[in-house]
Amino acid sequence: MNPLLDDFNTAPFSKISNNDFKPAIKKGIEIAKSEIDAIINNLEKPSFENTTVTLDFIGEKLNRITSVFFNLNSAETNDEIQKIAQEISPWLSEFRNDITLNEVLFKRVKTVFELRKTLDLTPEQKTLLDKQYKSFARNGANLNEVDKSRLREIDAKLSKLSLKFGENLLAETNAFEMHLTSENELAGLPESVKEAAKEVAKSKNKQGWVFTLDHPSYIPFLTYADNRALRKKMAIAAGKKAFQKNVFNNEKNVLEIVNLRHQRANLLGYKTHAHFVLEERMAETPEKVIKFSNNLLEKAKPAARKEYKKLEDYAKKLDGIDQLQKWDGAYYSEKLKKELFDLDQELLKPYFKLENVIEGVFEIARKLFDIKFEEVANIDKYHEDIKTYNVTDTNGNFVSVFYADFHPRKGKRNGAWMTSYKSQQIKNGINDRPHVSIVCNFTKPTATKPSLLTFNEVTTLFHEFGHALHGMLANTNYNSLSGTSVSWDFVELPSQILENWCFEKEALELFAKHYETGEIIPMKYVEKIKESASFHEGMQTLRQLSFGLLDMQWHGSESPQTISSVKEFENNAFAETKLYPDVAENAMSTAFSHIFQGGYSAGYYSYKWAEVLDADAFEYFLEKGIFNKEVATKFRENILSKGGTEKPMTLYKRFRGAAPKPEALLRRAGLL
Repeated sequence: MNPLLDDFNTAPFSKISNNDFKPAIKKGIEIAKSEIDAIINNLEKPSFENTTVTLDFIGEKLNRITSVFFNLNSAETNDEIQKIAQEISPWLSEFRNDITLNEVLFKRVKTVFELRKTLDLTPEQKTLLDKQYKSFARNGANLNEVDKSRLREIDAKLSKLSLKFGENLLAETNAFEMHLTSENELAGLPESVKEAAKEVAKSKNKQGWVFTLDHPSYIPFLTYADNRALRKKMAIAAGKKAFQKNVFNNEKNVLEIVNLRHQRANLLGYKTHAHFVLEERMAETPEKVIKFSNNLLEKAKPAARKEYKKLEDYAKKLDGIDQLQKWDGAYYSEKLKKELFDLDQELLKPYFKLENVIEGVFEIARKLFDIKFEEVANIDKYHEDIKTYNVTDTNGNFVSVFYADFHPRKGKRNGAWMTSYKSQQIKNGINDRPHVSIVCNFTKPTATKPSLLTFNEVTTLFHEFGHALHGMLANTNYNSLSGTSVSWDFVELPSQILENWCFEKEALELFAKHYETGEIIPMKYVEKIKESASFHEGMQTLRQLSFGLLDMQWHGSESPQTISSVKEFENNAFAETKLYPDVAENAMSTAFSHIFQGGYSAGYYSYKWAEVLDADAFEYFLEKGIFNKEVATKFRENILSKGGTEKPMTLYKRFRGAAPKPEALLRRAGLL
């Protein structure tokens, strides 16, 4: 029996073999198709219950199977899984099109949609109906047969191309290593970084130290290594991922993806892919996004230029460097930060033992939202590193299953993300609770030291945990509106607001304890963390805006077919935000997985957009107290539990009492 076709609760990882995926997904598609046939062949008049609601519950089995598969493809992949992904992606794309391009089904959906004013629907039901109708219309249901067939073709190609993009990027990340054998070459690197590099070398049966493009290896090297030539080697290697003349080059994939997305948008009656995407976002139009970005750019640019000049002067004074390069930024920033604030990341790390930070974020969640986490051993996992928890409320009611996967390994992509194995929904009167996971890449414990986090990694953990809370505390009727199923420029609010607690004395005292002595982090460090929070904020803002504007240029172009050079296009897009000299052999787009592999196309601006929301929302907590129950309850009831049941601005105003103000972000960033 195929374990994926059993009615499992938590994912049966240990029972699954790679051979199970294809037959299970085939069968899942068959089951879902028979569920669709049941709606189509229903002789009763289309109603909200027999069409809209029934359609929302379709494909549960398939969703459970694919969530297991695609999560493994990100966190524990291998050549075989990647090959399966290439095979099944077109199947799934075709199946999605079989739904949205099914005329009889659409007719039923449209009938209910046109009756909406005569139906007595709750706001959540109205949202479901509206979302469902649009999911058909926005996927070609109103097209003629020729155009429908063209749309299917485009979607199948796009799903393969974005997979290929990600595989190339992972291959390029894994292909590079810098093997050092002389202690002199390690000058400036903290002991913990050297020790981790030694462990990597050992795992590859090599003497000395090995550095890779995985973040826990790459970022400390760029930040601390005194050897400028080696920093340059690492930075250029990272910058030319999938931009080299080899089989993993992504330039053609980028241009093809952009062109196909544009053709798809045109086919559906939109001017550009950005117009198509933003119709369903808080921002609504590309013009609004560009206005929002340029408004912030205007405030950030003078500050960024000033900061860059100071950094350049500092590098010149310290080491006689005439021209600051990209591989110098993190190194001299860290030195200058240390000098200005007497704050060294390495001094802070002993206070951020991974286990303590986890306990800290759990305790903060308990104080704010009355939930408890208990680590359990009876939940199946896909790797021994995974931690599994049962989450309950303070009355002992079950809230969620929570998985946490913290360390890098071969077959796991870089970065950090939250994902879900099972969405929350209410079905047949039963509140079906979610299974949520966060995946990060933090340094593994070594023979002599536990996993100690940099302060940036602490905020990353809080960020992903904020997303997890959005999933875990979901309380909606329909799974397609549950948890993080919200507008893309709203989804970062729960994650980004939680990062604020990392800067507050009252919160840090709960978990920032020295791993050897148990001493609570000295308050002078906390003050310095807060003081330094807006250090180089102008440059950071410029960097984020540059990525968002690059994304908008790619996806807001009305004639992408005329773009022939990825590099040239990118240089033009970066013209207004550029600080460092260009590196000829590097490109950003060929490794920009957020927009070419993930779901951020025409949506990267949403990080900054959500920062405005989170700064404004956190000011409310600061006014009343960071653990104030009244504000926390309002946040839980209006934001975390509501998912996508109403328009984000409606939910936000209900929580805050007013629309968000950009000044809150500028104040926090010290840019006002």
